[in-house]
Amino acid sequence: MLTRKQHELLMFIHERIKEGGVSPSFDEMKDALDLRSKSGIHRLITALEERGFIRRLAHRARALEIVKLPEAASPSLATSRAKGFSPSVIEGSRGKPVSRDLTPSDAANDTMTLSVMGRIAAGTPIEALQEESHQVSVPLNLLGSGEHYALEVKGDSMIEAGILDGDTVLIQRCDTANSGDIVVALVDGYEATLKRLRRKGDSIALEAANPAYETRIFGPDRVKVQGKLVGLLRRY
Repeated sequence: MLTRKQHELLMFIHERIKEGGVSPSFDEMKDALDLRSKSGIHRLITALEERGFIRRLAHRARALEIVKLPEAASPSLATSRAKGFSPSVIEGSRGKPVSRDLTPSDAANDTMTLSVMGRIAAGTPIEALQEESHQVSVPLNLLGSGEHYALEVKGDSMIEAGILDGDTVLIQRCDTANSGDIVVALVDGYEATLKRLRRKGDSIALEAANPAYETRIFGPDRVKVQGKLVGLLRRY
């Protein structure tokens, strides 16, 4: 039996992982539950872990995995795990989009090849790279519909979102994103960076997940979304 706050936090973490592929930061959890300090979040996380609802992932900064949901919410989780993705996926080499109808067993067992389009800065923006450097095999159940590509992460500005230097991030190609999404942003047409996008009136803020980095704010004509994060790969 979970308390109301424990249930709220569990469902918030579940929705954020489902939407963005990574767990929220402790600051985001604190704000979502309207708590005054992160110590309350630490206590809730510990309680959820002790009850077997979540698992802390080793070697990942504040990264969490949902193990189970309360019985009332479990069917939706089971359904999402069974589907894993929509029927329209990328298949084959060099990131060429192909439509293919797949069964749930395909989602669990099949892989596809994604083009790794160079490095993306999780720190100070670097010059955008648009040529394939190599390819990587990705489980299909990490991807959704549409066209995808991969990028290698350089820098530590997104560590509190569970994204580390050297990770390979999986990006769904798109040109729009919701406030709060982690996106590949092209700044002034030549600098690419991986940041959380926030809309502030007519301005766009590119927000780091590391207090050592400042949020950068731009006019809407200076930032172009090139995709949003849907998952990541890591080698140990």
